[in-house]
Amino acid sequence: MGKTKESPAASGKIGMGKMMAWQSHSISTSIQVVLLGYLQIYCTNALGMKAVLVGSILMGCKIVDGFTDLVAGYIVDRTNTKWGRGRPYEWCIVGLWLTTWLVFSVPAQATMLVKCIWIVVCYTAAQSIFCTFLNASGTAYMVRAFDNEKIYVTLSSVGGILVTLCVIVFNTITPVFEAKVLYDASGWSLMVACIAIPLTIIGMMRFFFIKEDKVIDTKETKEVHLKDVLILLKNNKSVYIVALLMFVSAVVSNMGVGSYYFIYIVKNLSISGVMSLLAIIIMPTMLLYPVMIRKIPVTRIMQLFMLLQLIAGPILWFAKANLFMLAIGGLLSGMATLPISYLSGLLIVDCANYNEWHHRPRMEGTLGSITGFANKIGSAFGAFIVGVLLSSSGFDGSKTVQVESANLMIRLLYSIVPMVFMLAMCAILCLWKIDKVKPQMLKELEERRAQSMEAAQDSETQVTGKKEA
Repeated sequence: MGKTKESPAASGKIGMGKMMAWQSHSISTSIQVVLLGYLQIYCTNALGMKAVLVGSILMGCKIVDGFTDLVAGYIVDRTNTKWGRGRPYEWCIVGLWLTTWLVFSVPAQATMLVKCIWIVVCYTAAQSIFCTFLNASGTAYMVRAFDNEKIYVTLSSVGGILVTLCVIVFNTITPVFEAKVLYDASGWSLMVACIAIPLTIIGMMRFFFIKEDKVIDTKETKEVHLKDVLILLKNNKSVYIVALLMFVSAVVSNMGVGSYYFIYIVKNLSISGVMSLLAIIIMPTMLLYPVMIRKIPVTRIMQLFMLLQLIAGPILWFAKANLFMLAIGGLLSGMATLPISYLSGLLIVDCANYNEWHHRPRMEGTLGSITGFANKIGSAFGAFIVGVLLSSSGFDGSKTVQVESANLMIRLLYSIVPMVFMLAMCAILCLWKIDKVKPQMLKELEERRAQSMEAAQDSETQVTGKKEA
């Protein structure tokens, strides 16, 4: 007898239309994250605020934001609607982009107090409410729209290429317009509005085209209570490893020092867009992820790529304004961070599977909120330390030329500091233990779900038979 032909879903294949519909959400939210990376330079250069003040505001907002994540995750885990569990929260994209535009629409003539209050209110609404629910519901939506781990990998890798392409295009074009509105607050508002409107429409495509139609919840694992959160925190130690990884990664990615580097070291902000375009070169490496995952765990893939930062750090430090060295260092640094960006969600799925394996609710929402909390605290810390270090080095956003100590600090933050943090992440992943039990865990879960589905079908058949009788 010949081998049974593997179905597209079982092999991890997914149609391009469905892929694009699913990734529309990630395209929209990823660009929003990149756009917020410009917030610090908008505040210092267009609004005339001190870097340390901006860093302190953002840190305070992100700490509040982190705590709301924990509440959002619990709410998502208790959500059961006709649309599903995670899908209803896709509407938060509308609020996310509205409040993001408001963050970049502070009246330039307002007092410093009004500017601070405006930023706190709008930024908190964007990140603590809308972004929080989007993050908390993402994994819950995915595992109920697709029920195959190979598809998760395809969505993370091949789908990640699509998202990265869009972000690269955004990063290439935006610095050109940023340079034109750098000191013009109203110009920033108009630029962000032109970005927010189409990306709100794009971001909602997933809701309209992808349904939650996979049944993975049994009565045993469906209902979530507060005590389940406490049991999770006590017994599922792996979530702390993912949270710590997200914290350190967020510190690096939210320092937002790139614009400062190209303004004051390279002395040409528009070139940063060209450098972003070069990232297309490294995108084919993402096609290696599905192949590598068949042979080695996700955590090892991450570690292997992280080590590239050991080479990138020194190259970027010595590069100064040398565009060739900046390009090489940037490409290596990008390759080092891509697996963290696109494969870390698989670790959350592993934690949810581990819960289910131990006959507990899966709790993707709570798991996502815990790691989201760590991510936002890391973001706060990243923005804060940049503000403190730049201010302590003598940086002044109102000046077109900075003192040498400020330029030195910008170079350190752009090269050596990310390298140190990347090595810390590599060490953190050595603590991951689920990989040792994963094959047995997935096999047993598959058998349980099959039995549960058969029991449900038998029960439905009996009920139908009684009605006919």
